[in-house]
Amino acid sequence: MDSEKRFSSSPKDKTSKPETWHLRLYVAGQTPKSIAAFANLKKICEEHLKGQYTIEVIDLIENPKLAKGDQILAIPTLVRKLPVPIRKIIGDLSNTERVLVGLNLYSDKEN
Repeated sequence: MDSEKRFSSSPKDKTSKPETWHLRLYVAGQTPKSIAAFANLKKICEEHLKGQYTIEVIDLIENPKLAKGDQILAIPTLVRKLPVPIRKIIGDLSNTERVLVGLNLYSDKEN
């Protein structure tokens, strides 16, 4: 796994300008938890943010100094950079409801 990888989903509908979500996933190599966290995040984004997100994967084994900027204490950790405020979720992101609440997506979809 490269130290940084970016994945994006661009909007299909050019008429509306959706808010773009910038997500950063901190991992430590290709451990089962890291792989699961990315797969779970990708699934959640495709279901709830289709065309409105970018995912940046940062491997702290290759670049440990990058953890300092977002004050990463555990891995895997997901950081929502945009929209503000910054939010953090620790773990493999397997609890979809918890991730939706943590990202503040749950209330948007229910209303």
